[in-house]
Amino acid sequence: MSALALALRPFEFFALQYRRVWRGTAVTSVVTPVVYLLALGVGLGVFVDRSAELSGGISYLEFVAPGLLAGTMMQIASTEASWPVLSAIKWDRQYFAMLATPLRVRDIILGHQGFIAARLTGVALVYLVVIAAFGGLDSAFAVLAVPVAVLVGLAFSAPLAAWAAHTETEASFVAIFRFVILPMFLFSGTFFPISNLPAPLEALAHVTPLYHGVTLCRALTLGDVEAWSALGHLAALVAFVAVGLAFAHRTYRRRLVL
Repeated sequence: MSALALALRPFEFFALQYRRVWRGTAVTSVVTPVVYLLALGVGLGVFVDRSAELSGGISYLEFVAPGLLAGTMMQIASTEASWPVLSAIKWDRQYFAMLATPLRVRDIILGHQGFIAARLTGVALVYLVVIAAFGGLDSAFAVLAVPVAVLVGLAFSAPLAAWAAHTETEASFVAIFRFVILPMFLFSGTFFPISNLPAPLEALAHVTPLYHGVTLCRALTLGDVEAWSALGHLAALVAFVAVGLAFAHRTYRRRLVL
């Protein structure tokens, strides 16, 4: 069988598993963007627009909406690549069942990450439709924010899957979400320009994958795309994904191949 056909097997497994719970996540996938955009883009945005003028004369809704898109992809991908991966190794042991077939470690990683990418694509499309309904899109390039947002999610899911395959307990996940994911969501340009941060924090924000994703998604939804800048952000995101997959292959093999 081809490498693609082998990777599709674990993808199908996780997709079928997701069919049992999709209704609950579908509700949150629609409700969450509506609530966020109402509260921040529309509610808070009224006060921001009255008291301050953002660069380029854009509204706060137009500024925050693409940031929320990228930030949500980070949060969903991080969740999907933490507890479910550890569960597939330690508790439910689905990965071991897969390895009892012709599947290889690489196929399992790519299949699971492929499922996460598909899940992110669905949520990103819903988000984009909601943003458009609120009038937060200014360019046809906005459709490209969907694959970029998916790439943002994979930039987190691949490294976190590597860690989940390495760790023995779930305790570290709480610390990661509390001290890495949440601060990144707040201080990587989602809600305000990172130029407002102190210099050390601004420099730190520049090297986070979320900053690259937020900046690129915002440029696409506003139609303010500079080719070299966009390529730089894309290269950074791809690098995070590639390094994450490389480490995942290493930690998966160490944990699964006895």
